[in-house]
Formats: sequence, C-alpha cells, structure tokens
Amino acid sequence: MAEEINAAAEVEQDVDALKAVRLNKLNELVAAGDDPFKKTSFDVTAHAADITAAPEEGKTVSVAGRLMSKRIMGKASFAHVLDVSGQVQIYVKRDNLGEEKYDFFKKQLDIGDIVGVKGEVFVTHRGEVSIAVAELTLLSKSLTPLPEKWHGLKDNDLRYRKRYLDLIVNNNVKDTFIKRSKIISAVRDYLNGERFIEVETPILNTVAGGAAARPFITHHNTLDLDMFMRIAPELYLKRLIVGGLERVYEIGRCFRNEGMDIKHNPEFTMMELYQAYGDYNDMMKRTEEIYTAAARAIGLGDKINYQGREIDISTPWRRVTMRDAVKEVTGVDFMTLTDKQARAELVKRGLDPEGEKNAAECMYVAFDKLVESTLVQPTFVTGYPVEVSPLAKRSDDGLTYRFEFFINGWEGGNAYTELNDPIDQAKRFDAQRKMMKRGDEEAQQSDDDFVDALEYGMPPTGGLGIGIDRMVMLLTDSASIRDVILFPTMKPKAGK
Repeated sequence: MAEEINAAAEVEQDVDALKAVRLNKLNELVAAGDDPFKKTSFDVTAHAADITAAPEEGKTVSVAGRLMSKRIMGKASFAHVLDVSGQVQIYVKRDNLGEEKYDFFKKQLDIGDIVGVKGEVFVTHRGEVSIAVAELTLLSKSLTPLPEKWHGLKDNDLRYRKRYLDLIVNNNVKDTFIKRSKIISAVRDYLNGERFIEVETPILNTVAGGAAARPFITHHNTLDLDMFMRIAPELYLKRLIVGGLERVYEIGRCFRNEGMDIKHNPEFTMMELYQAYGDYNDMMKRTEEIYTAAARAIGLGDKINYQGREIDISTPWRRVTMRDAVKEVTGVDFMTLTDKQARAELVKRGLDPEGEKNAAECMYVAFDKLVESTLVQPTFVTGYPVEVSPLAKRSDDGLTYRFEFFINGWEGGNAYTELNDPIDQAKRFDAQRKMMKRGDEEAQQSDDDFVDALEYGMPPTGGLGIGIDRMVMLLTDSASIRDVILFPTMKPKAGK
C-alpha cells in the first residue's frame, strides 16, 4: 500500500516535534558533508506549466521548486514539485536514481523542501504528465512544516502577515500578483506608446500637497526638518509640464495617514499622468483606454465579473454632472437652492452640513454620502465645486473642469483640466490655509514654489490619477485591497 505524505497529513504531529526531526535531518546532512544551504545555483531549463501544457515525451528537462507531496511505493514513488508556474509530478524510481539516492529521497526529504530534478518527460497510464527523475538535488531544507491546510490557507490575518506562505499554498494568490504585474506593464506600455515619459518625483516632501489627505510626518536629522511622505506626486509632475516635458507619468507609492478598510491601505500605488495641451475630456479617453489595455493584458473582455456582479467596461463610459447625478437620486437640484436651503436638505436626509457650507458644497456632501455607492457601471462624474477642487480650472458655471470616475460604487480615479492661473492658484491655497486653521486636517497645504512655477507659464494641461490597487481588485475579482498588495499594513501582534 502506498504511503502518501503531504502537508495536511503532517499536522497530526506537534509542530515543534516536527521541526526537531527536520533539524536533526539537516544536522545529519551537514555531518555527511552535504549541507543543502551551501548549494549556490541550479540550472533550470523548464517550468511546470510549460511541461504540462505541451508535453514533449522523451525530452530531458531540469526543474526546481518546492516539494508539495510524496507517495512512497516501495521501489518507486511519485511526488509533486511546485514552481512559480504551477505543479508537475515527478516519478522517482530506485533503478533510475540508484539505491542510495532513492533512500535519501524517501527518508531525508520533507514536504516544503526545495529540490532540483533532472529527467525525461513522459505521460503516465492515467494521463498525468510527469518527469522520470534521473538526478535529484536538495537545494534548501524546510525546517518548519507548511500550514495545515496546504490546499488553501484560510485565515486572512495569517495570510497577510505571512504572505510567503499564502503564495506557497494558495495558487489563486500567486495568480493575482502575476496579473497585477501584467496590468501595470500594460499601463506602462500604453503610456509609452502614447509618447509619455516615465519620471520619478520625491517621496519625501517639504509640503504635503496634491491631494486632500492627512500625511505621515517624519524628520530629517541633518536638516533638522520635518518632512512628509508624499500623498500625491501631482505638484512635482506639473512642474515638469512647466519645464517643457509635455507628457509625463509616474507609477509609485503614496502614503496617507488615514483609516483602513477593504478599499484603503495607508501605503498604496498611484498612477498619475499629465498631458500638455489636453483637458479633462482627453483624460476621459485616456482612462477608458488604460482600463481596456489592462483588462486585455490579463485576458478579459468588455465584461468583467466582480464578486458576482457583472460590470461592462466597454466604451464610451457614461458621463453625468454631479448636479444631475444628485438630482436623480435625491430629487433635489442643489444648484437652484440658497445656501440655507441646501443645508436644510442635508439635515432632512440625516446628513451633517458641517458648518456654513454653500449650496455647491452641500451638493458634494449629498453626492458623497448618497450617490457614489449607486454608481456600479463605469461613470464619469463632472462639475465638482471649487471648494473641494483647489487644483482644477474653473468652469463657466462656477464649478470646475474636474471629474472622478466610479466603478462598483467606488471612486477609481480623479482628473482635471489643470488650473494654470498662478493668481487663482494662490487664492485657492489661501482658502485651504483658512480651512486648515479651522481644523480641517485634510485641507491641502500651500506650495508657494508651485505658484512660482506657474508664474513662468504652464500650458493648458489635462491631468489624471488612477488608483492601481483598486483597478487590480476589480480586474482580478479580489474582495479586499489587502488581497492585491503583497505586504499590506498590519497592526503588530502583541509581543512582536
């Protein structure tokens, strides 16, 4: 009868006892002059998925990966090796490997060990593509057994804290992060093909500008200066537009000292682009094309499924003013009301107008609290109040040339026809200063050097920011932002 060994079977034993057994095996190997940790390389010629997808029987291949199962059957055994592409079965036979090496395979190797194998590809009677092992090398010893549920680590807290285990035992997790890489590459390919230049701007800033958010504060010892982790790269990128780099973009980390939930992590990835001589209409087209390119890169079409809900990303996406979107849901046209009437409408709906907000600001509160979550299919919402858009150009109706786009009830990105009037920009910063003095911790800090840059002249410009993590969530059907960030922010465990 075959003796089958896998990670699930090992859990019947005490983990500490298993570690002691494995450590003893390592010590025996070291004493025999075969320390696996002294191995420096292995010549890999093929990966599991390539071998199983298009098997070439008789072809000699070299594969390396993690041992995930063993089925001992006397003079011949089967096992599975996991590499970045998936698993492949190996066939280990005493007559092929030699008695000493076969005995080594049976007694010294444990589930989780990293091995290298060389042999010929064949297909078993049951139709499983396998490798008949002629050479076997232990490349690294696993001293701690894999988690109990080797077929699926379910504890989310453990998954996020020990992502390396999550990647080993949950194939779908590895697939998600491979797709994330393809999505980001597709965004880059699209922008590079449209003659944008990728740039890098500072992460440590002396002014926390470019977005309405609470920053992380750190201190530079040499300069004896408080600095801020960037909340957005916007103001530096627009300086480059002033400098004549007409199309620029950056994909990088931003940091906001705010709450955490399924859509928010304090450290996240943002893509921002700026296009001279463009406006926010051009940015709508860019948004649609970026999402289309990203979806195509991972084999998706115009319709995606997110948590059981079908979302149609075919273009063009719906366009609606904030004024009309709010009216559709509430029945109220806030822009026809006095400020007092608008505040009363908020109170009537259980919303706090938070002081002396004007009608446009009240419209924004109503949109944020009552409308945003209803926008499931891709929608561009335009016409934001000046008070919440300090970097966007004013429109003739007293609002701004700004949009945010929404998918699945989430904000997915933000864009402006950029404000390039230095006089107006200075006034907007002054208004933000007053908001900050009144206790608004998310008011934008004033950046006098940016105003100086605008005084040299910035061409009409369109700018766009897209949250990469939320895009990946939607396109990979991931329920939480933590599922698409390799190492999400976690509260340390007590005593750690």
